[in-house]
Amino acid sequence: MLNVNQDYYRLFYYVCRYRSLTKAANILQMSQPNMTRGLNRLEAQLGCKLLVRSTRGVTLTPEGEALYAHVAIAQEQLLAGENELEGITSLQTGSLTIDASETALHILLLKKMRAFHREYPGIRLRIANHSTPQAIQALERGLADFCVVTTPTQLRPAMHQTLLDPFQDVLVAGEDFAFLKGRRWRLEQLQEYPLICLGSETMTYAFYRQLYLRCGLELEPDTEAATTDQILPMVQSGLGLGFVPRPLAEPALASGQVFQVDLVETIPLRQIALIRDTRRSPSPAARQFLRLLCEGQEVLTETEGRA
Repeated sequence: MLNVNQDYYRLFYYVCRYRSLTKAANILQMSQPNMTRGLNRLEAQLGCKLLVRSTRGVTLTPEGEALYAHVAIAQEQLLAGENELEGITSLQTGSLTIDASETALHILLLKKMRAFHREYPGIRLRIANHSTPQAIQALERGLADFCVVTTPTQLRPAMHQTLLDPFQDVLVAGEDFAFLKGRRWRLEQLQEYPLICLGSETMTYAFYRQLYLRCGLELEPDTEAATTDQILPMVQSGLGLGFVPRPLAEPALASGQVFQVDLVETIPLRQIALIRDTRRSPSPAARQFLRLLCEGQEVLTETEGRA
């Protein structure tokens, strides 16, 4: 196998492309004597004549034509790679995949996406909408650059969690349960009324199961919703009571479509959490989005997953 200096192929490519030593030398910012020496060494190493030079320019020998067909493909692929990399590093092109839970998407992520898109319109955003456990699993499998979810979370090894934004859930009901207005209720007293909750595979379900257990109760929802944004329409339709993040419930509360059921028990605060896999370095686009995501947020705590 020939051990040819790859720089010689680069000289050969530009001379062949422009059929001129002068133009190639100007593009590569080299002197013509250095160009000539490099081409002579290439011909010597390959053992054949590649170029014929005259006052009218450069022509290729049959051997030169055969070599150029391969060199052109390789060099143009390298140039395309350089251009793509330049676009990625300058954030003019590229893509970013974020896995998000429904609540995190509506409370925090959408406004951050809007700001990012205005600043970097060439970056293509892909958003996957999953429950917190599904989002973390997708991150572990390398299907997302990072995920933005709600607590509680169960971190996998090498995962880093940053708590960004607290929010409070409220218990809401529709007009079919208007008799619950005007007083505070214990969860135990509300057991006889139908409850709407997310499915048992979600961390929201686990959160409320723990809350009920602390009150000596069993969480027994009558209706299970697939996503948080399904709960409010079900409550409005009179299917039961439901726990909803206050930021998502506020429009319906303000319009009177639902009302808050006041509780004796305090529902613990939950958090919007950013989770990253520390085994992978973030892309330039991911680094900029992470900067924007944490900008203006009170970063509360940071934790690492354990093996």
